[in-house]
Amino acid sequence: MSITIYPSPRLYNQVLAPRKYIPGKRRFSIYWTWSYPWEANRDITEMDNRFSTMTEVRRVLWPFYESVEYSEKMFLQGIAGTLELFHLSIVRFQQVIESVTGHPVPDYQRIDQAGQRLLIDERILADTDTLMVFGLDHMVTEQEALPEEIEAIKQFLKREGTCLILSPHHDVGFSEDLNQRQQEYAHHGDPLVPRQQRFGTYTRSLMKGLGVPVENRFGLRPATITGTRNQLVPLIKHQDFDKHHLLDGVSTFNFHMHLPHYAVTTDDPNLIHVLAQQPIDMSHPHPFIEAGNNEFNMFLWMPPNEERLGDILLADSTIFTTLFGGDESLERFWKNIALL
Repeated sequence: MSITIYPSPRLYNQVLAPRKYIPGKRRFSIYWTWSYPWEANRDITEMDNRFSTMTEVRRVLWPFYESVEYSEKMFLQGIAGTLELFHLSIVRFQQVIESVTGHPVPDYQRIDQAGQRLLIDERILADTDTLMVFGLDHMVTEQEALPEEIEAIKQFLKREGTCLILSPHHDVGFSEDLNQRQQEYAHHGDPLVPRQQRFGTYTRSLMKGLGVPVENRFGLRPATITGTRNQLVPLIKHQDFDKHHLLDGVSTFNFHMHLPHYAVTTDDPNLIHVLAQQPIDMSHPHPFIEAGNNEFNMFLWMPPNEERLGDILLADSTIFTTLFGGDESLERFWKNIALL
């Protein structure tokens, strides 16, 4: 039998030292599914299906980023600058997880700034217990999980104690009806999100390959407490299914203006469980509301089965960042995940 020798993986913000297995101390790895160059090089005259430039972010959120560390002397001003905000916003999560587990949390990218491609394989999986796949690739960049990656993750999930966290992002403006796109835009109210912003080819292909019966749909604005700007109405928790107590002490995640509904596409009640739903802001119409819904699926769990010893969780990547705020409830959720 031949043995494949892999070169060392490239990291963005850390020097990798292989992490030794310690019982009860989970080793987390984060994987951004995007092609950094393809996203950063998108034509900024295109209105749809791209990230904002840092200049657009500064204009909309003025004066929040009007400090020297975000100036042209210190920070990238194009789309690349916005991508770097995501990397910066995950640092607090990395710190919290390391404080609980004792292990650093590497931050991988599918294709990094230097154009170096890193598939999900043993270079990542060998010293990982919890793999987090952040599906922030725009569909137009054509990222897709390869058969060998799907097989590698299947083998990973056969290890006892493993966990895969899938985070497909929103799918805004999928309809060809321009009036519906405008309605969706008015509902979430974020001027930085174009009328069409479709994410997640990579995670969708991965979910299909793994048999995860979920589709990421829409971009829904969560309900906030009357009289507040971003204080969330508490989650609707289904704790009978929360066998790992992941939501103990957790009342809310963090406010984000356009979150995906994780639609369950199976009738099998034992295959996947919705652990938490988020009430929707009903002040502006939306096709999902008009269909009779007033909350969306926010946090889901696929328990192990006869072929898979590991758990699969689904939760949007924004709840693992501080880009959109955070509080004690959110950090409690992070710690619960670390102690799975």
